[in-house]
Amino acid sequence: MNELHGFELIEERDIPEVNGKGIFYRHIKTGAELLSIINDDDNKVFSINFRTPPKDSTGVAHIMEHSVLCGSKKYPVKEPFVELLKGSLQTFLNAFTYPDKTCYPVASQNTTDLYNMTDVYLDAVFYPRITKDIYKQEGWHYELDGKDEPVKFKGVVFNEMKGAYSSPDSILMEASQQSLFPDNTYSLDSGGNPEVIPDLTYEAFKNFHDKYYNPSNSRIYVYGNHDNEDRLRFLGKYLDEFDRVDVDSEVALQKNKETQKNITKKFAAGEEAVQSNKGMFTLNWLFPQTIDAELNISLRILEQLLLGMQASPLKKALIDSGLGEGLARVGLEEELRQMYFSTGLKGINIDDAEKVESLIIDTLENLIKNSIDPLTIKAAVNSIEFRFRENNAGRFPQGLQLMLRSLTTWLYGGDPFVLLNFSDTLNEVKSKIENQEGFFENLIKKYLLENKHRSTVLLKPDSKIEKERLDQEKKILASVLSSLSDEGKDELIKKTQELKEIQETPDSPDDLASIPVLAVKDLGRFNQVVPMKKTGNNIFYHDIKTNGILYADIGFNFHTLPVKLLPYISIFGKAILGMGTEKESYVQLSQRIGRTTGGIFRDIFVSPIDDSGDTAAWIFFRGKAMFSQVDSLLDIFGEILLNLKLDDRDRFLQIVLENKAMQEHRLIPEGHMFVNQRLNSCFSESGWVGEKTTGISYLKFLRELEERVLNSWDEVLSELQEVKQRLINEAAVIINITAEGSEWDSIKPSIDGFMRRFPKSDIKPVKWSLDLNSGFEGLIIPSQVNYVGKGLDLKELGYKYHGSANVINKYLRTAWLWEKVRVLGGAYGAFGLFNHLSGIFTFISYRDPNLLNTLDVFDETSDFLNEINISEDELVKSIIGSIGDYDTYMLPDARGYTSMKRFLSGVTDQDRQKTREEILNTKISDFRGFGKILKDLKANGIVCVLGSEAGITESNKTKTGFLKTQKII
Repeated sequence: MNELHGFELIEERDIPEVNGKGIFYRHIKTGAELLSIINDDDNKVFSINFRTPPKDSTGVAHIMEHSVLCGSKKYPVKEPFVELLKGSLQTFLNAFTYPDKTCYPVASQNTTDLYNMTDVYLDAVFYPRITKDIYKQEGWHYELDGKDEPVKFKGVVFNEMKGAYSSPDSILMEASQQSLFPDNTYSLDSGGNPEVIPDLTYEAFKNFHDKYYNPSNSRIYVYGNHDNEDRLRFLGKYLDEFDRVDVDSEVALQKNKETQKNITKKFAAGEEAVQSNKGMFTLNWLFPQTIDAELNISLRILEQLLLGMQASPLKKALIDSGLGEGLARVGLEEELRQMYFSTGLKGINIDDAEKVESLIIDTLENLIKNSIDPLTIKAAVNSIEFRFRENNAGRFPQGLQLMLRSLTTWLYGGDPFVLLNFSDTLNEVKSKIENQEGFFENLIKKYLLENKHRSTVLLKPDSKIEKERLDQEKKILASVLSSLSDEGKDELIKKTQELKEIQETPDSPDDLASIPVLAVKDLGRFNQVVPMKKTGNNIFYHDIKTNGILYADIGFNFHTLPVKLLPYISIFGKAILGMGTEKESYVQLSQRIGRTTGGIFRDIFVSPIDDSGDTAAWIFFRGKAMFSQVDSLLDIFGEILLNLKLDDRDRFLQIVLENKAMQEHRLIPEGHMFVNQRLNSCFSESGWVGEKTTGISYLKFLRELEERVLNSWDEVLSELQEVKQRLINEAAVIINITAEGSEWDSIKPSIDGFMRRFPKSDIKPVKWSLDLNSGFEGLIIPSQVNYVGKGLDLKELGYKYHGSANVINKYLRTAWLWEKVRVLGGAYGAFGLFNHLSGIFTFISYRDPNLLNTLDVFDETSDFLNEINISEDELVKSIIGSIGDYDTYMLPDARGYTSMKRFLSGVTDQDRQKTREEILNTKISDFRGFGKILKDLKANGIVCVLGSEAGITESNKTKTGFLKTQKII
């Protein structure tokens, strides 16, 4: 036996796809499995993962995920997770609950920091406190503040899931999955159904941990450029404390059914949606197990082929049908033991559900009958291969994305390497595509058309369901209250107060000192500078290692547009990528993008320009390709930008409807972002522009635009043509290139030639007349929770930005707001957002059961800061955490793009270095000084709330009409 630090070697494999190798071990004493990936990535990752299939929908797995991070044997503080947020250089720190697993990942570029976080996480999962009070706080409990007060439900997960159950997209995805798995754990909600969560008992909660949180049930993952033997030594010491146990955590297979299941559910909607009879529909199929790597990759390509591109025939058929406003899709779900496929439409007339189902089936049958366009197949294959090889996870650590890919086979007894070391399998699939006639047609026939295990889900709008849920909750709580004797009420009041006292009692200095933290001396004194060269006025270049990929960002200054055309900018960007050109239809264009590039997408960048009062307002088209395909990428850019065809009314209407549906369905999961945008629109030009182009105002514009396209198309087309003429010209364009220096000389002539293709027009930036929003709004959506915001302009009050604001804001989020709004208030979260360029400071809460109480907390922040007396250790933690945020890890494309955006905002490397030094030198006096600035928040801050009608109405009764109300949905 090849043994090292208690681990036996199972397999070692070179993995060129991740520029390293993987070593698979088993811990001899416990049976814990360890996948160790060794490469040169500085963004190191650790995660411990457990198979945790729930037996009901009480959310026990989700509540446990929260609760184990609330103190442990070695770290007996209330919130070790928060202490790490305060004082680590983490590039990722979180936990995930899936339908059948719970993951606890951390990441850092600092090796000591990674081991510090790993130690806290291992102690958390194996030796958590999980007291009854923690269970109440994170899960659910009854709260009674006085004999004359109503009983209330409280709990962080309880309110988080209320938010999830207010989102139609979440309901549809959950129902689509559950409809296919009637007999196993996937028929349940691992996150927790708010109506069922109160059925969870503390005993069942404890038993869940006892059953599943054992090394024998764990799969451990470590990734990055730190020493492999150190990993084994560190982990071995922890695992050696345990013995092997038999853990029954296997996910049972769902047996195939021979009959289709049809499900109808309701979702909360406004009266307008009910009157229009608009709902959502999916058709769903159960697929085989995920561990078959060849089938896994084949089905990923099939999903891309059917749904993933503008050229995708099933997507095109659904959108062209006019039966709905946009795709309602999970697509391929490959992270469960058995995969499934789901597709459909949102915004349909619910009476047309059968038509949508028939359309899907007919389209699939026609693909078999007439064969799939080979160009679409090539585009789908290239897109999936590029995605696998680039492994671009955005802000997500690459190592973490690789772990989740590995777990799709590893968790179910499959090969942990097979989707990491994927080239041989992918080449085998490509060979079969090339040599087997009708490869994808056969997949469609076998796994879709001949597959009887399928379901339909129809979601119907209901304007009364939120009130019914609220009334039912009130009825349950009234029944609880009436069942209590006077002594019982006194006891519940006592328990409520005791829990609050526990929550409000600070940790002892000795306990806090147990959390491992870095020292300020461990922090780099200087920022990492992203290399940038500027050629003339229009071309930026960043010499960064990109693993053979060129990233090109083509930007246009939309400060050239008059006010009436501003709202068009986002939908115009979508049209450029979705309308086709004078030479190619949008389908042909989509095929070419898929075949020759890694994709093109649009992004809108709006920012104040430092100390000028002006606004940077740019729309970017961001593309990527292998160096060998740079000319193809530039040809596509030229085609879509210079030969754009805008006169297809029906296609433009489709794009408008898709974007309107997308914007509406963002409201609940991203409500905090809409509130922040709305508040910023009260103070500054940049905030006003952002709101008009991506916020609530943009949603209203899309609704009006739908009617205008139908009734005044010539006028709309004329405005679109004016946007194009003002935007697509040499005076408004910049190009941003991120690539390896060795390639720059060879590609620069192509970039220069591309730049010369733009028309030269005498277009000047427009001075906008602003109609700033006045604030104090109650924006009503069908939701069980709220997003509460309050803000003010600190620059207007005379505040000059100082880097200490980053430290103060970090501390407020992880201490004051965390304790008052999340722990005591039961909201999922709260934070302060400070745009140092505009001077605008906002407080925002997320999935919040409260409204006025949260605003009171925001208003009390000034007093809290004025009276603050935190220890030197606490100050150091916040400094370290702020530097961690400031040094956020970015992949090559993000580094180049961010560098260019800083330039456009007027932020220099010298400015950033000054800020870093101010962060490192932050003092307690800075906290108190910031508190003095915030004293005006209570009297002069502007309020915006996006949330439930009941909550906003009740608040307006308490504070007579202080919010102007309007229904958004």
